[in-house]
Amino acid sequence: MAGVKMYREEEYLSLAGIQHFEFCKRQWALIYIEQQWEDNVRTVEGSLMHRTAHDSLKTETRGDIIITRGMPVFSANLGVYGVCDVVEFHRSQDGVVLYGREGKYLPCPIEYKRGRPKINDMDSLQLTAQAICLEDMLCCNIDSGYLYYGEIRRRVKVNFTPEMRNKVIQTFKEMHQYYNRRYTPKVKPKKNCKACSLLNICLPMLCKNKRVDVYLNQMLKEDECEEIT
Repeated sequence: MAGVKMYREEEYLSLAGIQHFEFCKRQWALIYIEQQWEDNVRTVEGSLMHRTAHDSLKTETRGDIIITRGMPVFSANLGVYGVCDVVEFHRSQDGVVLYGREGKYLPCPIEYKRGRPKINDMDSLQLTAQAICLEDMLCCNIDSGYLYYGEIRRRVKVNFTPEMRNKVIQTFKEMHQYYNRRYTPKVKPKKNCKACSLLNICLPMLCKNKRVDVYLNQMLKEDECEEIT
């Protein structure tokens, strides 16, 4: 990746943040800049799934495949660090030499998700970022990986295309700019707001061209109606 800025370790951002940033830039800023968080059913279920993937045996071998769980990764080119749920190392002549292992192996990242495939590419961006980290660390080329969705209980293949790689690079550049400025974007209410775990922190309903005093008076009136009924 010639021409890409090399970040220092103290500048690294969380790799997993790219999914939050793609979902909602304000949500990402509230979590990673303002350090605010609140769980809901979706986040708890997701945490349990990742804990299961990480808490299993660190490394196991199945035929010509070495399976590593909870593998830390980083990239100085992207300025990110994170953890891969699962990395499968498949024996391949196009692979790399692993310490203490005979032959060559090609890594394949696998990310676990609680729900089902999404219509956007936020999950694929996260997986592509993991692949770029592995490539930077191991000096290899990775063509594809997999997203495992708990709701459908199967893997979905993701090809790491030049377009996807470029979007990852550009997205992290923007994230670094936001983080360096400590900038939290204003609310842009949308349908996804109802599914957000930070709904009660973000309060998007306050930003629909409505003054705070008007909003509070409306809430007081609704409370009075509930008491009467």
